[in-house]
Amino acid sequence: MTYSPQYTQADVELLDQQWVFRGYFGVRRVTLRHRKFDGDWSDSITRELFERGDAVAVLPYDLERDELVLIEQFRPGALTDASTPWMLELIAGVVEPDETDVEVAHREALEEAGCTLDALELIATFYPSAGACTEQIRCFIGRVKNAPEAGVFGLEEEHEDIKVHRLSCAQAFALLNENKINNGHTLIALQWLALNHEALRSRWASV
Repeated sequence: MTYSPQYTQADVELLDQQWVFRGYFGVRRVTLRHRKFDGDWSDSITRELFERGDAVAVLPYDLERDELVLIEQFRPGALTDASTPWMLELIAGVVEPDETDVEVAHREALEEAGCTLDALELIATFYPSAGACTEQIRCFIGRVKNAPEAGVFGLEEEHEDIKVHRLSCAQAFALLNENKINNGHTLIALQWLALNHEALRSRWASV
């Protein structure tokens, strides 16, 4: 079976929208209606949408050492996590106006991990929580050119306190299998790499 969506953006009618909160993030209230699967229009629906902008995430991979560069940092959304609100995750950042995804990947790799990359491949494009949030994430894997063994990085003006970890792919896959990777973009990237590890190594070894 080949999947193709029945409807497109043209089958949504935006009736009203307004900002109800503007802070570090924003909340926008929209009223809309959309086509139903029987062809009729839905009643008007009002929803609040969390707005934070689109983001780029990158998993740096050291081909020669078969290692990954992951970062650890405090995440306020996990404040009540019984284990810890610090997460092991990909490098990531919000896309600024007039900035390309490739530029974001390189900028964030340097800022958050002191890491430079010489190749990038797109892994996946996805919405982490499309029922409530407009954010789209474009997730890449990047070939490491230079990366520190360890260290703490991040921009002080953005209150970043980011610790760098180097893990072998085997170690990272073990954490994945032990349910110790608890954030979506990192799960997606590591699962992709587990499926494509040998093919990626072969492809990049010839470049």
